[in-house]
Amino acid sequence: MNFAASPRALEYRDKLLDFMDHHVYPAEPVYAAQMADAGDPYFHPPILEDLKSEARKRGLWNLFHPHAREDWGAPGLSNLDYAPLAEITGRSPFLAPEAINCNAPDTGNMEVLELFGTAEHKEKWLKPLLAGEIASAFCMTEPGVASSDATNVELRMDADGDDYVLNGRKWFATNALHAKCKVLIVMGKTDTTAAPHRQQSMMVVPLDTPGVTLVRGLPVFGYLDREGHAEIRFDDVRVPKTALLAGEGDGFMISQARLGPGRIHHCMRSIGAAERALDLMIARAQSRVTFGQPVATRSNVQDWIAEARIEIEMIRLLTLKTAWLMDTVGNKAARTEIAAIKVAAPQIALKIIDRAIQVHGGGGMTDDFPLASFYAHQRTLRLADGPDEVHKRTIAQVELRRIDPDWNVKR
Repeated sequence: MNFAASPRALEYRDKLLDFMDHHVYPAEPVYAAQMADAGDPYFHPPILEDLKSEARKRGLWNLFHPHAREDWGAPGLSNLDYAPLAEITGRSPFLAPEAINCNAPDTGNMEVLELFGTAEHKEKWLKPLLAGEIASAFCMTEPGVASSDATNVELRMDADGDDYVLNGRKWFATNALHAKCKVLIVMGKTDTTAAPHRQQSMMVVPLDTPGVTLVRGLPVFGYLDREGHAEIRFDDVRVPKTALLAGEGDGFMISQARLGPGRIHHCMRSIGAAERALDLMIARAQSRVTFGQPVATRSNVQDWIAEARIEIEMIRLLTLKTAWLMDTVGNKAARTEIAAIKVAAPQIALKIIDRAIQVHGGGGMTDDFPLASFYAHQRTLRLADGPDEVHKRTIAQVELRRIDPDWNVKR
């Protein structure tokens, strides 16, 4: 295994660090002020478009994309090359990923459209997504069922002549309230009589299709995130059969292809959030004085700092190994490692952020520092793209079959 950064990755790392220092971090208070002045939680602040313009000038665009395309601004980096770059963007998670057009769920949706979309889908939706001109949402999770088991989805997609008619509800459709959101990728059931993993299909649904209703934006730990986590109702939503991605019954397959890379991208950014929390914890501990000495002299705080460094290095190495495996043997062969890092990275990031909040005292719970919002965001990742328990089940099943290859047959 070789996790050494390639010369190209090092070049992009230097460019991205400079972009963060000179543009992204200085933009954070501007972003906060523009959002506050607008009085609209789903406002699209001008500073973000300024950052996107600057990123494109610097060649920092679509870095997530594995295929080099000059017209897309995509350098074609490997997962291993992209990992440290995504980590850097995680240090400013509400600005940096979108500034370089590497934010979820758009990255996953772009991959789905490229792999499974028709020529029409690519022209109408993929191109403007790659250009950062529009946003998209992914509609899989439902309020009425345990959606971590995708075979449970209930939204119906009934064939009717040359169309499908969609009826049902979705929620936690991230990005659906984004000011630039124009299209949804929706998972539902086309055939309830088929085998459990062949009942689902995915379709491209323009947001303005009659019958699509944005019911509400769901607050997450009290935060109304700018991109929105929408509850959406589909009432007799009619789309042409050309809206189908891949083929009828391929929805589960598409979801697995989409979620693997998305999960590791989240983990990469979680490491960046943990690194920034550690920096903030150290700065606060060194500057605050209690009982005549800086907080940094306290043995428990020094333990927290040391443990944070140890744990960050552990999850970084596991993430790099996972990225290397995805590059060398493929996502399916790396599924145990993908599951493992999806559990470990948010949990460790949360632990470090929590201790940073503690060192900050009362200020750590306010919006004067980014830690409270970091905590809320990381806590959602223990559920987003599959809860911890499902990923642990995946790992356990692999381990059980290692000892008894017939385990699935018996159970």
